[in-house]
Amino acid sequence: MGRELRIYERPALERPVLIAAFRGWNDGGQAATLAAGYLAKLWGAHKFADIDPELFVDFQATRPTVTLDEGQTRKLEWPENVLYHARIPGTTRDAVILVGVEPNYRWRTFTELISDLSRDLGIEMAITFGALLADVPHTRPAPVTGAATDPKLVDELGLQLSRYEGPTGIVGVLLDACRREGIPSVSLWAAVPHYVSLAPSPRAARALCERLGGVLGVGIDVSELAEAEATYVEQVSEAVASDTDTQAYVEELEQRADSLDWLEESGELPSGEALAAEIARFLRERDANGGN
Repeated sequence: MGRELRIYERPALERPVLIAAFRGWNDGGQAATLAAGYLAKLWGAHKFADIDPELFVDFQATRPTVTLDEGQTRKLEWPENVLYHARIPGTTRDAVILVGVEPNYRWRTFTELISDLSRDLGIEMAITFGALLADVPHTRPAPVTGAATDPKLVDELGLQLSRYEGPTGIVGVLLDACRREGIPSVSLWAAVPHYVSLAPSPRAARALCERLGGVLGVGIDVSELAEAEATYVEQVSEAVASDTDTQAYVEELEQRADSLDWLEESGELPSGEALAAEIARFLRERDANGGN
C-alpha cells in the first residue's frame, strides 16, 4: 500500500464490515456522512488510519479550515478521510467506518488504497452510504433504496440488482474496486428534499442507519437522530409556511408520497423501483446541467 495511507495501529478484527460515506456529490443534505459519523460516535469507534489528502484533494475546491482552540490558539484542519474501527453492539463482529471527502484527483489510486486495506483486514462486506436530492417532502420518512452487484446478496438481503447507468461518484468507484477484490458490496441511498439541500438531514441519516441495521441484522439505537429529526421537521415546516408557493409544492409532494406508500403496501408497485427511477432521473438531469 502507498505511503498516502497512514496506519497508526492495525486492529484485530472479527468478521469486519466496511461502512463508507463521503462529503460532496454523494452526500445530499450531508445525510450520508451524518449517518456514518453518528455510528462512529454511537459505537465508540477508535481512529486507526487516515489517507493523506495531499495527492487527492484540490484545496481550492475543498479548503482547509482554521478554528480557535479555547478561544486562543489557531488550529488548522485539513480535509480528512479517516478510518475508525468499532465492535458492533450486540454482535460478534466489527465495523470499519470510513468518513471523508470525495477526492478531486486519482480516484483509482484512492480506491485501490481502500480496497487493498479491506482485503488485508479481512473485510467481509462493503457498504456505502449515499444521499441524493429528490422530489420528496420533509414531512414523510426518507425513502432508502438498496442495491448490490452480487445476486446472492440481492436475494439474502431483499435488495435490488444495480441497473443504474450514468455518471457516478466515488462510492460507485469504490464499490467496483471492492467487487474486483471479491468483496461483496451494498449501496444504500436515501432521498433528501431538494428544497432544503443545504440543511443537514437527520431524517435521511436515521433512515440510512435503520436500513443498515436491516442489512446487518442488528438493532441500531437511532434515538438521538430521531430527536434531531423532530426539530428538523419543525424548523423546515416553519420556513415552508412563510411562502405559499413552496407550501403548495410540499403539499403536492406529500400527496404523491402518500400515494406511492399506498401502492407499495397494496403490492401494486414493486418496492424500490420508484426511487431507483428517481435516482437515475436526478443524476441524468444533474449531469446535463453541468453538475449544478
